[in-house]
Parts: sequence; structure tokens; C-alpha cells
Amino acid sequence: MAKTTGIASDLLDLAEVDRLVHEPARLMILMVLYGVEGADFTFLLNATELTWGNLSSHVTKLEDAGYVKVEKSFVGKKPRTMVQLTDTGRRAIDSYRQTMQGAMKRLG
Repeated sequence: MAKTTGIASDLLDLAEVDRLVHEPARLMILMVLYGVEGADFTFLLNATELTWGNLSSHVTKLEDAGYVKVEKSFVGKKPRTMVQLTDTGRRAIDSYRQTMQGAMKRLG
């Protein structure tokens, strides 16, 4: 079996990175949620500058993976969608960060 050396072996961990987290729009959403207890949809729209449709689609993917929890309610007669990072989502971000930091350290 061939032994890997050099830069290629230093980057092998990147092949295992969570692609659900790695996608830029979802990474933005997760990073915003990482620093707050929860955020409403309007806050996320403004923080990420995504379109309503893009944000909705990415939040749904994150919810399906168990990375975020979505709660819909009404404030008065207005609908309100709250999004909160789950423990699973927090672990996914921590793992992603460790993988990326490790790769950067090994490269220099």
C-alpha cells in the first residue's frame, strides 16, 4: 500500500468534512445561530443576506439533519418563525471547526 506524504496527507481530514455544514449559506446560518439562543427568520434574513426562498430551503435541510429546531407561532396576528441551534448542530459546527483548524495548522 502506498504511503501518502506531504500536503496531500495533511489534507485527508478535509475529505471527511460535513458537507451539510460546509456549504457557504448553511455555514452562515449555523454560525449566526451558534452565537445566539435563537433567531427569528427576519433576523436570519438580515444577518445572512440570503433571499427568503434560499434561507427557507437551507433551514429546512438543516432541520431535516437535526442541526436546527424550527418553531412557528403567531405574535398577535403575524406569523413568527424561530430557529434554534440544536446540540447536534453545535457538535457539527465544533467538529467542522476542529477539522478546518487542524488542516490549516498542518499546512503551516
